[in-house]
Amino acid sequence: MHCKWRVWLGTWLMLLGTGELFAQADYQVQSLTSKPLHKPWTLQQLPDNRWVVTERKGNLVFIDENGQLSRSKVELPGLYFKGQGGLLDLALAHDFALSNRVLISYATGNDAANQLVVATAVLENDSLNQITPIVTVKPAKATPVHFAGRLAKLPDGTWLVSSGDGFDYREQAQVKSSQLGKILRFREDGSVPKDNPFADAPYVFSIGHRNTQGLLVHPDSGAIISHEHGPAGGDEINIIEAGNNYGWPVITNGKDYSGARISPYEDYPGMEHPLFDWTPSVAPSGMALYNHDLFAALSGQLLVTTLKEKALLGVNIDAAPARSERIFTKIDQRLRDVAVGKDGAIYVLTDGAKAEVLRVTPAQTAPQ
Repeated sequence: MHCKWRVWLGTWLMLLGTGELFAQADYQVQSLTSKPLHKPWTLQQLPDNRWVVTERKGNLVFIDENGQLSRSKVELPGLYFKGQGGLLDLALAHDFALSNRVLISYATGNDAANQLVVATAVLENDSLNQITPIVTVKPAKATPVHFAGRLAKLPDGTWLVSSGDGFDYREQAQVKSSQLGKILRFREDGSVPKDNPFADAPYVFSIGHRNTQGLLVHPDSGAIISHEHGPAGGDEINIIEAGNNYGWPVITNGKDYSGARISPYEDYPGMEHPLFDWTPSVAPSGMALYNHDLFAALSGQLLVTTLKEKALLGVNIDAAPARSERIFTKIDQRLRDVAVGKDGAIYVLTDGAKAEVLRVTPAQTAPQ
């Protein structure tokens, strides 16, 4: 269990700030999109260097190097596009170069009963075909929020997906038999890996999560890193290990939106404290690991987009204590996701009904 002083000291340093990591004259921010995007959720670079963005109402948007857009409707029967629901994540399968297979996550159902679904599909001719659901999060819920839905592939060929707690169902994050408020692990055909940690909850990899929207696997160490939304405060970064309990809603540094305490406990046996905590909340959304030398000062750091803070954060989890600071202060709007391009540039997806993709480069290498 991580020491609580480390969490709070890291938060204090983040709030104190250390000045700009990059002077505004040192970098350039340019819009990559010629037309607006509508309520996007994630972006992914394809082997042909184009970008594909998911829109929650059920579209894929392809963006070429000149910023030209083409939009493709995804035929998802029962797509639930309401609140935070809709088409969410898209990730390339391990053998994408040979098979063109991808995994997607999306919400399905209606107001009375809706669920997160993971499906495989084939991306060909800029459309998704052979869409096959492989995991459906159970039980269904009656809220249009807290779906989570972030996908991550593991080196052994298996996958992770985050499931939200459904907001009104937060106690189920501690119930192993419920798949709400969990990180689930599965094979690409939807079957259960034999070495998952709970025999009585076959898909469950870790428990005690609220709404995990950042999830990645470190390419060198293999560490699984997540971040999740707290309530009013208590946004977290965690190192995920099989079978661990990350505390929600029994222990949290956040309060209910009414200001009331969520739980009387600050510690509880068998529950992990976060590696890093943002209090007040920043509302973290996407996350990427920066592993290029174009911005040498960010090497090895996490890039985290935020909704409430309207900032891109650089998070150094190797520092003692871990620390977070705002970077690229020209960017000041709600941000949905972030990715590192093959060129080392940082690509930021903004949020909302008129969103765009921003490309951040050092000033001397920015295209004219």
